[in-house]
Amino acid sequence: MANVLVWAVWIVAAFSCLASGIAVVSFSNPFYSAPALIGNLASLAVLYLLLSAEFVAAGQVLVYAGAVMVMFLFVTAYLGGRADAPWAGGPTWQQFGAVLAAGAILVEVIVVIGLKAGGRLSHEARIDSGFGSPHRIGRVFLTDHLLAFEITSIVLLVAAVGSVILGAHSRRSDTTGDLVHSEEAGARP
Repeated sequence: MANVLVWAVWIVAAFSCLASGIAVVSFSNPFYSAPALIGNLASLAVLYLLLSAEFVAAGQVLVYAGAVMVMFLFVTAYLGGRADAPWAGGPTWQQFGAVLAAGAILVEVIVVIGLKAGGRLSHEARIDSGFGSPHRIGRVFLTDHLLAFEITSIVLLVAAVGSVILGAHSRRSDTTGDLVHSEEAGARP
């Protein structure tokens, strides 16, 4: 009975993860995409819980669905709800690269499923009881991956400062430097 419940929760979490992920990229308004992304992150946390990764699930909810999404909503509200049409003017090299990367991930998933079905991925890793504990994760972050950890924090800081600068720049008048409302800025020649 417990196995059936685990599968039911997994199926619901997996489909909600897929549905909310599709909703994130489908909505043109960033205010609608943000709650869909929060739903995606929450469903990923449920999948982490099913993998017995309680610390990662808690970090997923607190850090990503909490702090990062609050910052994202703040920046979106600060910059305004302007959304460019994603395919206006034809595809760009970034959109072509995104489609190519999505295709590569799809091929990778198909290969892994094929290898698993063929029995080539049957070796199981030995995991001790301390795997995934805050102590072990902290040790790995602050020893083996310290440079990547610090670079990520600097990139997030630069993104936050850049969004404030872009927001302030987009709301200033061209001649006086005064702050104007977005409706007034759009009405100026």
